[in-house]
Amino acid sequence: MATPFADFLLDLRHDDLPEDVRAFARRWILDLAGIAAGGARTDLSRIIRNHAAGQFGPGARRAHMLMDGRAVSPAGAALAGGMTIDALDGHDGHKLTKGHVGCGVFPAVLALAEAEGRDDGAELLTAIVLGYEIGTRAGIALHRTAPDYHTSGAWVAVACAALGARALGLDAAGMREAIGIAEYHGPRSQMMRCIDFPTMVKDGSGWGAMTGVSAAYLAADGFTGAPAITVEGADVADLWGDLGTNWRIFEQYYKPHPVCRWAQPPVQAALELRRAHGLTSEQVDHIEVTTFHQSLRLATRRPRTTEEAQYSTSFPTAAAVARGRVGPEEVAPEAFSDPEILRLSDSMVVTEAEEYNAAFPARRFAHVTLVLKDGRRLTSERTEARGDPEAPVGIEEVQAKFHAIADPLLGTDRAAAIRAAVDGLGKGTTVSRLSDLLTAPAEIPAKSPAMA
Repeated sequence: MATPFADFLLDLRHDDLPEDVRAFARRWILDLAGIAAGGARTDLSRIIRNHAAGQFGPGARRAHMLMDGRAVSPAGAALAGGMTIDALDGHDGHKLTKGHVGCGVFPAVLALAEAEGRDDGAELLTAIVLGYEIGTRAGIALHRTAPDYHTSGAWVAVACAALGARALGLDAAGMREAIGIAEYHGPRSQMMRCIDFPTMVKDGSGWGAMTGVSAAYLAADGFTGAPAITVEGADVADLWGDLGTNWRIFEQYYKPHPVCRWAQPPVQAALELRRAHGLTSEQVDHIEVTTFHQSLRLATRRPRTTEEAQYSTSFPTAAAVARGRVGPEEVAPEAFSDPEILRLSDSMVVTEAEEYNAAFPARRFAHVTLVLKDGRRLTSERTEARGDPEAPVGIEEVQAKFHAIADPLLGTDRAAAIRAAVDGLGKGTTVSRLSDLLTAPAEIPAKSPAMA
């Protein structure tokens, strides 16, 4: 049964995409590639890649895992890739979905292309755009219709199933079964449980990617699914009526720092105060943060793992004042015993403001006061994180972030080749060229401690 959704998914071609849409797709791919390189350092990534190698072995179809080199099934590659990216919480996201599309879609698209022998870089770029358009709408639909806050994997599964249907050449009826299977089996896990108890389960993106890829292959074999209400429900029809005219890929935010988006406003405010007044952390007696409730729930003061450091408001804000930056090193184990970061994190006063609560999730505000040892109080303006879609950062900053993370791990030559391959998508770069660069093992320096 043909529908506007099916027509958009199955008929869209690279030439149909506006050039600025293509450019934003390349932007997010480059950012995701850098985060994948950084994420490969973590224990989370190491464990999940070993799990995929042991439990998702390659069969008739195979794909290689990001930053690893080992071949597994397409579903296994999607699982490992999604969780490797999610391991370093520095990838793009969306305010209203309260989650992340690209984290699961990108490794799923790469795995499907390799497994199905689809080597056209223009098609890969088109599939990425489709993933953002479908995943964002499915996420908004789920939050509109479900009573609690589910992780990204719940709706990433729908997007990846749709992309799998396209890659496998299914018709509209087969596509409908695929997204129905994926929505039914998607990981509707409770996000706030991981906020309160940060562990490796995180945002479910890799599990959703695995579910979606599996759903497409099941549908191709004749397996049937329940109707996907996030796509077919009458109460969400408005979300799907503007496909191809309202490009939601532009609505994604960019993360300057690899921590939860809810922690980024106070981090940004602290960094700006430090720079504006030429301060060192030794001048600061303590920090006061006023934020919104969800940010307050990021309550870990002394992280023991990378996950706890990323799902914290106090620790990265303290690191921003102590070190003048918050990058991968500040969520790695070496930072967890930094006495200056711990002093500022332990003494931080974090409160919530009803004004900021009312603005969430469309706006995420915080302000910070640095209470100095000489008695002065320096207070920031009401601050939002940099990189929101209303004020996107320039591509030069995205490229600089990519190189800052990727160059030390992959080498400058390989990192430059990845950037060139991403820039060439739709202009002659093949999928195999990009995939070879992204799936070779990461050359992690021997002296660089693995992130816990």
